[in-house]
Amino acid sequence: MSKKKVSLKWAFNEYIWPRRKILSLGLVLIVIRSLSGLVLPYETKNLLDEVVPSGIKSDLWNVLAFVGGAILIQSITSFALTQILSVEAQRLISILRAQVQRKLLTLPISFFDNNKSGALVSRVMNDVEGVRNLVGTGLVQLIGGSITAIVALVFLLKINALMTLFVFLPVGLFGFIALKAFGYIRPIFRDRGKISADVTGRLTETLNGVRVIKGFNAEEQENKTFEEGVERLFLNVKKSLTATSLMTSSSTFLLGLASAGIMGMGGYFMMQNTMTNGDFVSFTLFLGFMIAPIVQMSNIGSQLTEALAGLDRTQELMNMTEEDDPEVRNVVLGQIKGDIVFDNVSFSYEEDKDVLHDISFNANAGSVTALVGSSGSGKSTIAGLAATFLNPVSGHVTLDGQDLAHVNLSSYRRNLGVVLQDDFLYEGTIRENILFPRPNATEEQLLAAVKGAYVDEFTDRFDNGLDTVIGERGVKLSGGQRQRISIARALLADPKIIILDEATSNLDTQSESYIQKSLNILMKDRTTFVIAHRLSTIQQADQILVIENGHIAERGKHQELLDKKGRYYELYTYQSRI
Repeated sequence: MSKKKVSLKWAFNEYIWPRRKILSLGLVLIVIRSLSGLVLPYETKNLLDEVVPSGIKSDLWNVLAFVGGAILIQSITSFALTQILSVEAQRLISILRAQVQRKLLTLPISFFDNNKSGALVSRVMNDVEGVRNLVGTGLVQLIGGSITAIVALVFLLKINALMTLFVFLPVGLFGFIALKAFGYIRPIFRDRGKISADVTGRLTETLNGVRVIKGFNAEEQENKTFEEGVERLFLNVKKSLTATSLMTSSSTFLLGLASAGIMGMGGYFMMQNTMTNGDFVSFTLFLGFMIAPIVQMSNIGSQLTEALAGLDRTQELMNMTEEDDPEVRNVVLGQIKGDIVFDNVSFSYEEDKDVLHDISFNANAGSVTALVGSSGSGKSTIAGLAATFLNPVSGHVTLDGQDLAHVNLSSYRRNLGVVLQDDFLYEGTIRENILFPRPNATEEQLLAAVKGAYVDEFTDRFDNGLDTVIGERGVKLSGGQRQRISIARALLADPKIIILDEATSNLDTQSESYIQKSLNILMKDRTTFVIAHRLSTIQQADQILVIENGHIAERGKHQELLDKKGRYYELYTYQSRI
């Protein structure tokens, strides 16, 4: 089945059919509005051929009242249409945005690694906007316009069949051109969504990295990159404008020719006394009512084409396999002990390029496992597997004997806490950031976490204390202060399993001292994985794994590994000299 058919069927089932009642009401209103609009040309013939020659003023007032009533009905139905369909369309857009965002958060970490955050924002905010043309007045106007055109055609045939058939030649040719143009435009609109997402993504990165850009005096190259992106967007828009302008120009030319022909034919028939003045004026007005919906259909058709192009991208996203696939991950954890075992685990980010090779070790409940080694050796990959951010290519990672590949992620991550080297903080207050994992925590629980992570050591100096606003990504705080907030957040979550990724690197001695104290509290009686470059911070670990080139090169406690005088000894003595 073609992409187009899939999208049309999906859009109909997802958005149109569930709203059939409100759309049917809208269609009834459109038909009433359209039929009331036909009163004017119908009564014009009556006015010119009957009322004016008779000279009866009461008949004139009747015509005016009939036409005025029809105009009032048109106004009321137009207002009702906006209130019913346009509002419903905007409601659907908000619902769809929430659904897409919800779907995004179910996708695996690898998806976000391969897509820019700004591009994903564009997919949430922009791609779904076109649905307003399906559920709003667009689609209903297309159907209502067709009904109006058919009714007007009946009147036209009744007045003069020969003139009506003459009009069909340019109108049919215009319809053929419009259909071809729509087929040409849709791929352009699909590309536009992707280009727009790329440009938005790059702009978001630029704004987030403004300190680095200014620090390296790289403004000009960023400007050039963005200008190239907007140029690609311009060229895409230019292509679609060419197609739409072709439709507009052809409609102006062909329908203009039809009008000129009608004038000639009508003049001839009136001169032959086979057509009255009222017939001619009425025919001209009815012709406008038949042609106007056809021209309008070309505009609505363009909007629907754009809508379907955006929904193609939305459908593509909504059909992606979720990280927590219920068919695969059907084991729901209850109370856990915390024993984690890696059994011959191998992993690769790219096919046939393993970064881990047959890793096996036990991390007993409540123990601390330290991962050390040179950069790129595979430490963070092991932590990612323990956090279920990644899945093994072969082998198994188990928790209390349960294979994590089959465990419901939500039930596992309720027991998981992660503290990263550059942990993410939201713009807002310190209190809001600490409460993030447990918004309903009591004040006592909050203060216990604050005290345990030594956050009060610096918040007590702030005028607003825990209610101090920290700025985007916590820019108003030092690295050590941000890290302690992250630790307080993990303490409040009260997990059974902790993953600490470079949690004490790049900090001054005083900050490291506070953080080491708070980490000791955090790790107590919890299964902990620590990745650390500063080997002085892991001397009390229950086991230290030295990872090199995806293998466990050495394992043991701190003193045991020093006595071996192997790779760990080299790393430790090297750092001691620095």
